[in-house]
Amino acid sequence: MPGGIIGKKLGMTRIFDPDGLAVPVTVIEAGPCFVAQVKSGAKEGYEALQLGFERRPLAKVNKPLKGHFEKHGSKSAFRYLREFRLDGPGEYETGQEITVEQFAIGDKVEVIGTSKGKGFAGTVKRWNFHRGPMTHGSMSHRAPGSIGASAYPSRVVKGKKMPGQMGNARVTIKNLEVVDVRPEENLLLIRGAVPGPRQGLVLIRKAG
Repeated sequence: MPGGIIGKKLGMTRIFDPDGLAVPVTVIEAGPCFVAQVKSGAKEGYEALQLGFERRPLAKVNKPLKGHFEKHGSKSAFRYLREFRLDGPGEYETGQEITVEQFAIGDKVEVIGTSKGKGFAGTVKRWNFHRGPMTHGSMSHRAPGSIGASAYPSRVVKGKKMPGQMGNARVTIKNLEVVDVRPEENLLLIRGAVPGPRQGLVLIRKAG
């Protein structure tokens, strides 16, 4: 098995386990994906499968992508292309379908997505800094305060938590549990939350 699949986050809900306990789950439309290219160590320098997700006509992509798909014998284009490293990709061929059937209930997976972008944020919102006094003449309510020393090292140290862009970053959450697999609907139900908004692209890989 390739050990991974491309999906789209549909949202969150809950299901009930056999003991009647509510389990929060994220519903992911995972695949079907198709092998767009098989990469070998002899030619590309590493072994991987390039998977495509969401078919679209070849006429709807630019010339470089159209040439890429035609070169590898694909009769259609894909909206998303992602790679998954694995050993021995030679057993796969272009156009082969990859589905959620490679996962089973109880499997541990890691989910990779892009977190929601929150724009420019100060230190209170971005890093949970304490605010300053709100009374007694204070003029530093949400300011970060001192960010360095004047004598030594006479500079702001690298990695200092400062205001800046919040969110819109690649996030990986590991060791999430697969609660249910529904191949007929191409759905994976994963315990807990995963990064990103509804309809956001996610990659699901087997943990370890």
